[in-house]
Formats: sequence, structure tokens, C-alpha cells
Amino acid sequence: MYHFLILHTIMNNKRILITGASGFIGSFLVEKALAKGYETWAGIRESSSREYLRDSRIRFIDLVFNDKDKLAGQLSEFASQHGKFDYIIHNAGVTKCLDPDDFDRVNFRYTANFIDALKTAGATPDKFILMSSLSAFGTGDEENYTSVKATDTPNPNTAYGKSKLKAETYLQATNGFPYIILRPTGVYGPREKDYFLMLKTVKSGLDVGAGFKPQHLTFIYVKDLVEAAYLALESKIQDGAYFVADGDVYTDKQYTQLVKETIGKKHVLSLKIPLWLLKIISAIAEDISGLRKKPSTLNRDKYKIMKQRNWECDIAPLVNDLHFSPGYNLKQGLKESLKWYMENGWL
Repeated sequence: MYHFLILHTIMNNKRILITGASGFIGSFLVEKALAKGYETWAGIRESSSREYLRDSRIRFIDLVFNDKDKLAGQLSEFASQHGKFDYIIHNAGVTKCLDPDDFDRVNFRYTANFIDALKTAGATPDKFILMSSLSAFGTGDEENYTSVKATDTPNPNTAYGKSKLKAETYLQATNGFPYIILRPTGVYGPREKDYFLMLKTVKSGLDVGAGFKPQHLTFIYVKDLVEAAYLALESKIQDGAYFVADGDVYTDKQYTQLVKETIGKKHVLSLKIPLWLLKIISAIAEDISGLRKKPSTLNRDKYKIMKQRNWECDIAPLVNDLHFSPGYNLKQGLKESLKWYMENGWL
């Protein structure tokens, strides 16, 4: 007990910044930081929702990522008033947008600005976690369905994946800047909106799939991703990169079956949309979203992600180096997610 109190006191002296804190993953990262006793700063825009950031212990900061000089001044002033951030989890980014160039602007250039500004301000953290994506590696082996490994050559085929890889590459080339890159696969859980749409569709009695060739899918429950992030943050390992998944692989049919069982829906009409037709629908959806000035979940970039048949990835390094052990399998995660969606009136 004495040693625990000492550790907790040490943790309380640590200052952490979580960017993109108002989002799905970010809000869970903030909750974990508070539970660990960190002085927790949530990096959000002034206009962002604080629906899941209502704990009175949270401190807020609006960082100007689009202007490197102003950002450096902002960080320098912050450090003089509060001290520098000991840890940073850079979770800010976009997964869908109206202009494909925004992927590069936000996911890459803003990240590069942030790294440069921290160095200029003399505020390099003890550890910088970059939340990247499995999409940074592109299409996996769709013939033999082997797992993507960290030693493979990345070849992203989406604007999103390319922007994430550019951010990774920039970070890896920055000297004297301790980091760990996390590349999660499909992240699901309470508050998530894209996988939720499938739950909602299946609950209505319809299952819509993309393409006829089997998909191999991998997942990570949001709480397990957060656990991996803090294992990386508090470890002595530096300058590493890891894929993050729960270790299981599901075909698209197995995934749908689990969703049906979780929801309790026995009879569902299953429809498979040919990829050529899905491509046309995605293009139309993107064009309509442009007219409405509102990003669409379905778009040309998302089509390439839905088209991908193999999402297997090797998490052995994550397990061996950081001793990661997921607390949820897909069945458990879906059950907890569904409970939250029901309790909060989403379903």
C-alpha cells in the first residue's frame, strides 16, 4: 500500500496533454488520465463539444495547429506558466472530410507543425504518442491472408492512410524527440458512430455487405486501445511503432453473426453490394456531401477501405514489448457497446 501511494503521488505530478480530446477515442483517453491521477489537459477547439469532458478536473487548451510560429509561442507561454507537458498523446486528426487535401493538412501538416513547435518552444515531452492507423500500411495480402507486419513496406492506397504515414515518417525523422506510434485497426465501442450504423442497420433487419470475396477483419475495443496507449506512454521503450488489435481475426460473416447475436436479431435480410456498384454509390455520396457542405461517412476514400479484404496485423511486438493483453474480445466489446447505446437512447 505504501508503494502504491508513492506511485500515485508521482503520477499526480505528471502533466499530460491529449489532443483531439472531444472525439470518440480522445474522451476515453482523458478519462483514463484522470483515473491515473495525471494533471489532465484536453486539447480541443473552442467550438468542440464537451459532452464527454465534463469532469471538473479537466483543463482545456485550444492549440493553433495551423500556424507553427503562433503554436510555438503558445507552447512557450504555457511552459512558463505551468511547466511543459510531461506526456502528450496526439490523437487529433480527421477520418472523413469534404476536401481530400484536408487529410494531408490536418493529419500530416498539423502534426509536423506541432512537433516543430514543441522543439522550438523547448517543450519536448518525455514521451509523445502518435495515434496513427493500420491504414498507414495500405492493402494487406489478399491472396493468402497473411498478417501485416511492422517490417513490411507501407503502401497506403487512401488519402487518409497516406496522410497518417507522412505524419509517422516525419516523427521518425525528428531527432531528440521520444515517441511511440500506435496503429490501431478498427476501433469500436460506446460513443463510436461508424460501427454503430451497422448495429442500427442490423437491428432494423438488414445486413449490407461490400463485395463477394471474404473479408478478414480485426478489431480493438476502445478501452483496450486506451490501455495500450498508456502502456506505451509509461514504458521505458522509445522510438517504436506497434499495430494494435485484440489478436482475433473474423470473417465478415462471423462479424455479422456476432452482431446479430448481440442484438438478439435472428432474421436479417443479407445483401451483398458488388464493389463496382459500391464505388459508384460512394462517389455519388461524396458529391452530394460536397453540395450539402457536410462530410459523408461513405465517400471515395472510404470505398477503398471497405474494398480491402485483409485487415490482419501482427500484434506480437505489442504483446512482447509492452505486455499488452486485451481485456475484451469482440463479443464482450459489442455487448458493452450495445448496452451503452441502449442506455443513451442511440438504439
